[in-house]
Amino acid sequence: MFEALKQIFAENSTFKETVAVLVAGDSPWGARYKELGPNLFVLGPLQTDQLARFYNAIDIFINPTLRAQGLDHTLLEAVLSGKPLMATKLASITGSVITGMEYGYTFSPTVDSLKKGLYEVWKDGRGVLEKKGKVVRERGMKLFTATKMATAYERLFLCISNGEKNHDYCKY
Repeated sequence: MFEALKQIFAENSTFKETVAVLVAGDSPWGARYKELGPNLFVLGPLQTDQLARFYNAIDIFINPTLRAQGLDHTLLEAVLSGKPLMATKLASITGSVITGMEYGYTFSPTVDSLKKGLYEVWKDGRGVLEKKGKVVRERGMKLFTATKMATAYERLFLCISNGEKNHDYCKY
């Protein structure tokens, strides 16, 4: 992410001047991100009570991970906050969360692919992002609320534990 932003900021002064980047979390890259300019804010780790303000402040949630993490909870937080997503094209993400362009953007784990994705988000603009955010939240409310997910896990457990006795829990 750092390298992609560094290159874009060097190539395109309008992008650099019109985009604000909020970096949440704790990493050794924090100091380097600050070097990219005054529109880049390193927030550090966020407490639970700070998350609502964070999600309200952003237009899109970007997760440039290089690891397949299963069902990533930070992506689900963003979905349920009504924010479109941009994330690395990994099966765990494209198979469950960003299953189509209407929910957000994906990129291959290369600097060039990430840059292309960032430019696409910038060109789409706030209006398109707001529409994607509404669509992704609707889908999130159908699939990823705590109640929905707990019920799905319970059904899976009952399906597995009952074996051949009761197949009702295995039907969706």
